[in-house]
Amino acid sequence: MIIIMKPKVRQSDVDNIVSILETHDLVPHISEGTFRTIIGVVGDKTKLDTDHLSLQPGVERLVPILSSYKLAGRSFKPEGSVFSIGDVEFGGSSPVQIAGPCAVESYDQIFTVAKVISDCGAKVLRGGAYKPRTSPYSFQGLGVAGLQMMREAADAFGLLVISEITSEYDLDEAAKYIDIVQVGARNAQNFRLLAAIGKIKLPVMLKRGMAMSIEEWLGSAEYILSEGEYRVMLCERGISTFETAYRSTLDIGAIPVLKEKTHLPVFVDPSHAAGRAALVPPLARAAIAAGADGLLVEVHPNPPEAKSDAAQQLRPEAYVELMRQINGMLQYIEKVKNHD
Repeated sequence: MIIIMKPKVRQSDVDNIVSILETHDLVPHISEGTFRTIIGVVGDKTKLDTDHLSLQPGVERLVPILSSYKLAGRSFKPEGSVFSIGDVEFGGSSPVQIAGPCAVESYDQIFTVAKVISDCGAKVLRGGAYKPRTSPYSFQGLGVAGLQMMREAADAFGLLVISEITSEYDLDEAAKYIDIVQVGARNAQNFRLLAAIGKIKLPVMLKRGMAMSIEEWLGSAEYILSEGEYRVMLCERGISTFETAYRSTLDIGAIPVLKEKTHLPVFVDPSHAAGRAALVPPLARAAIAAGADGLLVEVHPNPPEAKSDAAQQLRPEAYVELMRQINGMLQYIEKVKNHD
């Protein structure tokens, strides 16, 4: 259930509703929109007198939510979530570009990539420090040392840092170096990890699991939101299908569907979907055309020498060209909007 408060509601009226809910062991989640305040209610509502609640000062109406994702649903924040990390706005009018290597391998590698992507207008440096690999004998990442390298490179070029954390035991240490926690596809339904991430008060990017439906994906986001962390972004990275021509099937249709179902910003990772560098640019362009709030692209100074996912990482010059194309698309889209 959500409680829609009247326009220009008094803070005392909001506090009154919160007090009533907490008296009944319910958890209130407040969303302050441009025009209205909405209070999401989580917990067992069977003992709550909804008629009495609807008559409280400042209450406009109560709306039952039948889906399992109450806080991730569009009804909780109809205008969509927009939030800033530093001076970077996520979910706003301009897509945010995130780029970097699959895995942090050395100072030279991460500093080279950070400069390239910064020059192209990217705002966030990505890179794996903990690598969940199919084989235990594959490169597993540099751990904290990799995070330290990313932080230094990002600070040198005015970038934010995003990196995947695979265990709740690494969260506190990782939080010293990163600005955004990434949840990878393999952990998208690791509910204990999701709940722990929701408690550390860092923004989160939740990738879609390889075999997850959109409903299941939003259910996973609910675990993070229910712990009080509302700065959550979703990232489509391709799903497993019968097709073998590419690594995963990029579900472009998920972008407009998510825009209907949720207020959370939607990003796309064309690199993991493609599996091949040649396919990354067209998939990236398709994602922007479909309305994605940003891209996650893998870039490496020398892909053949990469310790993981060598085939799908763009060379710096390829990334420069892709960003030139994306910026041209965005200028054209803005021109069309202004013309209308």
